Amino acid sequence: MDIEYIKKLFKDRNSHFVADFKEFSVLVPLVKINNEIHILFEIRSQNLSQPGEVSFPGGAIEEGENYYLAGLRELNEEIGIDFKYVEKISELDYFATPFNFVIYPFLVYLKNFKFENLKINKNEVESIFTVPLSFFINTKPLKYNVNVKMEVPENYPFHLIPNGKNYNWRKGYYKTYFYLYEDKVIWGLTARIIEDFIYELKKLP
Repeated sequence: MDIEYIKKLFKDRNSHFVADFKEFSVLVPLVKINNEIHILFEIRSQNLSQPGEVSFPGGAIEEGENYYLAGLRELNEEIGIDFKYVEKISELDYFATPFNFVIYPFLVYLKNFKFENLKINKNEVESIFTVPLSFFINTKPLKYNVNVKMEVPENYPFHLIPNGKNYNWRKGYYKTYFYLYEDKVIWGLTARIIEDFIYELKKLP
């Protein structure tokens, strides 16, 4: 093996996360209600993990599936929105978590939106609601940090690392945000995605 062969192998290579991440796609849907822009949210069905929590439409990316198309598929499966009524605005920043998953959010606009045209899949979605975009522009989220630390199993090969069981493991923290709108609590990754979107929105001229 020589250097030219190595250069050929790695030419135009795309980088990826080196971790056991499960990948998810979500859509951040903008809708127009009474001439005002709102963000559409779902409340998760009691049949799902994290039941009753506020979330965006979305779910796991299936093998070989395009990130954005995965979000569109989930939107259709959850609330019955046909692809032709979805206008992609932008890919948003993505989020990696300490819980072995990464989220790819996309900002979209739902054209000709009407509540009565939705076909809510009750197995996945308990209900939906919207929040005016202006609320998020004018409201700062509550912010808290949750400490993250290593929990090392007893059968770990401590004899292979300096100081063994007394090794100075790194510690970190995980940001959690909360928006309180009327009787709704929008928190966790959903709130972080909103906060990041609003931050970028405010930077624009």
